[in-house]
Amino acid sequence: MLLTHILIVLPMALALLGADNDGDRTVVRRVIVRDEIILRIPVRSRPVAPVEWREERGPKCVATANIAGAMLTARNSVDFVLRDRGRLRAELDKDCLALDFYDGFYLQPSDDRLCARRDVIRSRIGGACRIERFRELVPRFKR
Repeated sequence: MLLTHILIVLPMALALLGADNDGDRTVVRRVIVRDEIILRIPVRSRPVAPVEWREERGPKCVATANIAGAMLTARNSVDFVLRDRGRLRAELDKDCLALDFYDGFYLQPSDDRLCARRDVIRSRIGGACRIERFRELVPRFKR
């Protein structure tokens, strides 16, 4: 009888140990479902720092392995934080609001790169916005 109870409780205890907690929300997660790659991108709060970001011409594509997170900083754009501490601004369709992505979003690129005018970002509530272009953000410290 005791062995039966242990066999019933053991899977539940193991499931609790593997449950997500708030500390895991800051990690980009990669899931592969039927040969499709889906990335969950956490959205961080905007830091209060004496830095202005100047936009410059950006790349057409960015490697998904370089994306560490994202920030919402403007009405129709999302800033990607890269692993090398660089930043890229993804400008979205005119009729897309970045505020829909406040709790994170998903990327489903065609390959290991996220490309402008090809890929979309998907909100956790089902909306989708196409990335129109990338702009590289260069820091300029305030005095």
